[in-house]
Amino acid sequence: MAGNRVAVTGMGLINGLGHNLETVWTNLLAGKSGITTIENHDMEKFPVKIGGEVKNFSIAEDLLEAKEAPRYDRFIHYALHSAKEALVQAGLHQGTDGYDPAMMGTILGVGMGGFPIIEGSYKDLMEKGPRRVSPFFIPAIIPNMAPGLVSIRFNLQGVNYSISSACASASHAISAAAFEIMTGRQDVMITGGSESVLTDLPFSGFINMKALSKNDGDPGTVSRPFDTGRDGFVMGEGAGVLVLENLEKAKARGATIYAELVGHGASSDAHHITAPRPEGVGAKACMTMALKSGGVEASQVGYVKAHGTSTPLGDIAETKAIKETFGSHAKSKLLVSSTKSMTGHLLGAAGGLESIVCAMVVHKGMIPPTINLNNQDPQCDLDYVANTARKADIEYALNNSFGFGGTNYSLVVKKYS
Repeated sequence: MAGNRVAVTGMGLINGLGHNLETVWTNLLAGKSGITTIENHDMEKFPVKIGGEVKNFSIAEDLLEAKEAPRYDRFIHYALHSAKEALVQAGLHQGTDGYDPAMMGTILGVGMGGFPIIEGSYKDLMEKGPRRVSPFFIPAIIPNMAPGLVSIRFNLQGVNYSISSACASASHAISAAAFEIMTGRQDVMITGGSESVLTDLPFSGFINMKALSKNDGDPGTVSRPFDTGRDGFVMGEGAGVLVLENLEKAKARGATIYAELVGHGASSDAHHITAPRPEGVGAKACMTMALKSGGVEASQVGYVKAHGTSTPLGDIAETKAIKETFGSHAKSKLLVSSTKSMTGHLLGAAGGLESIVCAMVVHKGMIPPTINLNNQDPQCDLDYVANTARKADIEYALNNSFGFGGTNYSLVVKKYS
């Protein structure tokens, strides 16, 4: 990637494994599942009752006051929470960071928006009439209110918008944010994604298209990427937010640099509204572009954070694409894993969470496992770091995010030293 170098200086997370980066990372390395029976929503009428649900969370009053919080959907709460964590980790505090606020912006990915409030408001409309729909309804649900409120709360006066590209939303947002820094239009960007749609309409739609797992066993064992027993993905919720900075300016202020973002690629399968190309042609093009844009040889990449949703077609297609992209290196030295086995699929927020995983991999030298991989599919024949975390010195890591509509995105991060 040409232009200014882009550093990762802060990271914030919330999902079914915890409310902060430290807890989530510890649980990922321990191979713990955050997929449970859903408690925050009545699932009695659904055949699927599990998800990667955020438990015991309420937004802090310094972010949204108690009377204000119900006005906004949970995906906005998650974005604010994780943005604050990322900014604190980066050492960027409003009024003391030394940056011009006009050179600080936010771009966040949101795949679906505020379905919980949409459903509740529609019920009010039908049962009580149009005057009972809240005047805050529109600001409560629109995807760009996540970056909008982050911008307002932290006085980020630069670029401010959201991106929606299904399960690649957060990854595309990260790419767009990096571009702002590379070109010098912004010095600091808050980016990543947020999603919270564990509610009636999304469940109904995904169940009826036969996309979700129907396994009714132990919730923690249902998401099993690359395993012969996989039968669909598990929905999750949460946010993954990164602080990106102009690397030289980050160094000058003494920031800790966790990783460097060096390459990105995007492509379209141009094939089907939901299914990938069986041979992984689009995914290969995406990964190849990411490597080329970063000036990275395939043999230099030590880890691929697979999209790995636990769907029968998707896992095979991605495996084929990885083998086509990395050649003999794919089966000799490349490590691959899917953290969706533990978090479920965060949809529009997945790329934020999983780009943070890649940054932590190169920073910490530890690979989170793919859990529940007990009977590996013969067509999925790579090293998926089955069930137990592994220590490895990784210079370059690549993250894949693929979405409905055939949209593909790959990001390459580099160890900073």
